[in-house]
Amino acid sequence: MRAAPVFRRTSSEPQTETVTDKVGGKGRPTPSRKEAEAAARARAKVPRTRKEQAAAQRSARGDTSRRMREAMKTGDDRYLPARDRGPARRFIRDFVDARFSFIELMVPLLIVSMILGYMNSPGARQLGTTLMFTTILVIIFDIVMLRFRLGRELARRFPGEKIKGPTRYAAMRSLQMKFLRLPKPQVKIGEKLPETYR
Repeated sequence: MRAAPVFRRTSSEPQTETVTDKVGGKGRPTPSRKEAEAAARARAKVPRTRKEQAAAQRSARGDTSRRMREAMKTGDDRYLPARDRGPARRFIRDFVDARFSFIELMVPLLIVSMILGYMNSPGARQLGTTLMFTTILVIIFDIVMLRFRLGRELARRFPGEKIKGPTRYAAMRSLQMKFLRLPKPQVKIGEKLPETYR
């Protein structure tokens, strides 16, 4: 009787398959063209219709206006209008806001002079006229002093820089009541200003 061979190949023996990965592959399936276009549109979010473009422009304008209104309160230089932007403009605003100005008394004094001018008494009308002209002269004198002192401080703090229209900018601000000034004052009357505004 012949012994059965110990080592025998059977047809049921599993055969190993060699799977070779592509060298340098990205490890994920390539998206279809439709999926790639959808992803690109989602990333860009570019409005395509006129209605969408108008809505996007309104939203951008609203955001810009909101930032500008906030900057008018806080003095944030990044979102201020061009006429108020820059260290020199900020210094001019602080210089005007930190000094007591007779111009701030202009509105009350002019109101008093108008009331006196409407009275029946010739003496009251004469007093009203005198008060009005005196107020105007004091305002002119105050603006001249403001121009002189501001020019001296600008030359000291910003040497060699050409600053456009500092006197006009300072005068227009000083002619307004302090609570109506925009951008809002960031210093109090008599407060010491920093040496540098860079």
